[in-house]
Amino acid sequence: MSETRKGMLLVISGPSGTGKGTVIERLMAQDKSLVFSVSATTRAPRPGEIDGVHYHFVTDEQYDQLVADGAFVEHATVHANRYGTLRSEVYQRLERGENVVLDIDVQGALNVIASEKEKVSIFILPPSMKVLRERLTGRGTETPEAVERRLHNAVWEISQKDHYEYKVINDDLDECVRTMQAIIAAEKHSSAYYSVEVPEE
Repeated sequence: MSETRKGMLLVISGPSGTGKGTVIERLMAQDKSLVFSVSATTRAPRPGEIDGVHYHFVTDEQYDQLVADGAFVEHATVHANRYGTLRSEVYQRLERGENVVLDIDVQGALNVIASEKEKVSIFILPPSMKVLRERLTGRGTETPEAVERRLHNAVWEISQKDHYEYKVINDDLDECVRTMQAIIAAEKHSSAYYSVEVPEE
């Protein structure tokens, strides 16, 4: 039997505080076919974040140059910081047959959804706005003003959920990860990414 697999572009987003990063870490630890697209950002690293692993941390001047060079698949300003998905992080890997994970904000995701014919888009939802506030406050990395800004933005972000192919509520982390694993497993067998020839014998 002859099988051919194309690289899959997996777009995952949702409001800040829904646990996207944790979910993606779990998915990638359990599925070695997934590779992470490291975005560029002008925001400062959070404790424990490593340049080139979690993000490419750049200055405003470097970011402007990347925009001028056409280096981004998409880019947007979110929560007063700028983010961009690098072409070099996406298309070369897809051509090698790798499944590329984009952990990007809703603005950027909508741009990718509109521009990319072949992609799998998943929106992660909080179980409630109350829980979202508790998560943002509890991680202790945001000022009260920043928490309020993220919650305000979350209202609009959640309103965009129906532009995505899939919606998953992160109420229980294990269940959320299992649901997303099922989505990815099914998409790997989609005709968009998988072709097979059945031999005569």
